[in-house]
Amino acid sequence: MKVFASTLSRAQKSAILGGVVVAAIAIYLLTYQFLPGLLDTTRLLQWIDSFGIFAPVIFVLIQTAQVIFAPIPGQLLALSGGYLFGPVYGTIYSLLGVTVGSSIAFLLTKRYGRPLVERVLHEDVIAGFDGFIDRVGLPGFIAFIIIPGLPDDAVCFLAGLTKWRLRTFIFAIIIGRFPAYVLTVYAGGELASGRFVVGVVLISVLVVLSAVGYFKQQEIQNWVYRLEERIRF
Repeated sequence: MKVFASTLSRAQKSAILGGVVVAAIAIYLLTYQFLPGLLDTTRLLQWIDSFGIFAPVIFVLIQTAQVIFAPIPGQLLALSGGYLFGPVYGTIYSLLGVTVGSSIAFLLTKRYGRPLVERVLHEDVIAGFDGFIDRVGLPGFIAFIIIPGLPDDAVCFLAGLTKWRLRTFIFAIIIGRFPAYVLTVYAGGELASGRFVVGVVLISVLVVLSAVGYFKQQEIQNWVYRLEERIRF
């Protein structure tokens, strides 16, 4: 007996097909062209910028792929986006890529169910967050992913096990990831403009928040649970 329905509409099937195409292109780009310097920020900027007018497309593809395959941190890409495209377009491209990637992860789980989740995610992540989204609901999910440093990409796969619709999930992703990405992109723009003090301060704040999120995952999860019980998500 299936616990959650996984019937897909035509639009969802089209989105999955499009996601597969995007993923294939991204894998090629990452593996053949970019993988040797994946964590070299200077090389990252030069490589993306070398595509000229197509640089935004490449940037969005990489930001999409990092959610599904997690080769590089999304915040690092957002910082690069601010440096290359400025605060406005850098934010738009970053959120577009991360939203598309998160949606693909969500829809893939909708299509293939728990077997896919168990193959993609580490068993510790599944054990720690299985059923989390169902329990805390939409506000709790948003509150969770607002904090950088948490396994939000992994939780996107788990969200596909719920009865949520795609539009509900997309709304949560955009709202939840917007603050950290805006700060990160803005920091990149400040560095590009030569305002290093402001950029470094913003990056330091984000590093501290990410460290808290990474090392205090269980405490944050418990806090969201208590919040849910108090205001009844």
